[in-house]
Amino acid sequence: MGKIKVITDSASDIPKELEEKYGIDIISFTVVLGDREYVSRVDFDNVSFYGMMEEYPEDVPMTSQVTAYHFMEEYYRYYQEGYTDLIMVLINSKGSATYNNSLMAIDLLYEEHPECKDVIRIHSFDSASYCCGYGHTVLEAGKMLQEGADVETICTYIEEALKKRRVYFAIYNLEYAGRSGRIPGAAAFIGDKLGIKPIMKIWDHAISMAAKCRGEKKVAARIAKQVLAEMKEGSDYQIVYGKDPAVGREMADLMTGKLGYGPTEEYVIGPEVAANAGPKVVGVSFDVD
Repeated sequence: MGKIKVITDSASDIPKELEEKYGIDIISFTVVLGDREYVSRVDFDNVSFYGMMEEYPEDVPMTSQVTAYHFMEEYYRYYQEGYTDLIMVLINSKGSATYNNSLMAIDLLYEEHPECKDVIRIHSFDSASYCCGYGHTVLEAGKMLQEGADVETICTYIEEALKKRRVYFAIYNLEYAGRSGRIPGAAAFIGDKLGIKPIMKIWDHAISMAAKCRGEKKVAARIAKQVLAEMKEGSDYQIVYGKDPAVGREMADLMTGKLGYGPTEEYVIGPEVAANAGPKVVGVSFDVD
């Protein structure tokens, strides 16, 4: 078996301890906030990012795509380190050019460094999702690699697993969605005044409104209802939350009570989602049949 590496980007929001445990490499996005550029997971972690948002309350964080040239440099570095296969799972191609850039970079690599052709192979997957919507798949791929699975087995798993991943999450404050354009500003303002909390669905490259409830106390129950109606029986699930870990615990406790077992992982959302959803969110990622 060749030398293989599983790679993702920082929008997967994989917890640091699991990144290290399963030997996952993460390519970081650059985030512009205020008048400065920051590198995700280098200059800040997802928890400290919320403090940065509070320092610049009028600014919407902007995330830069990973360029084809940067990918090419990374591919060549891995080639020099003796890798034969790179397995990459990347942010939704409809929300970022990053995945398409990863494909362009393959041709660039072989043009700039023809010695790499037929020596290192790049297997790049469009996650069609965000955060734990593909972070969990990446971790499972890392586990499989550590257990001795070959490239073909891991790639087949990723391709099939991504098709079944779904996320429901609630936005507690519509201000950021209004400012970023995800929700018209007037609608966001009225929704906040009325206490409307939209339940958003991430599925097949799209983020859409699946339901809504009035008042924070109903949020976890409404998400759980939606998830349990679609979740594959007996399968794993993950919790995602933002600035407020209390809502994450509430969501985890509710799901555990309903299913009889707890989540496999908990994710703190980073700037790629928080820029549009705001710092306070909660949700569940899971598999459908």
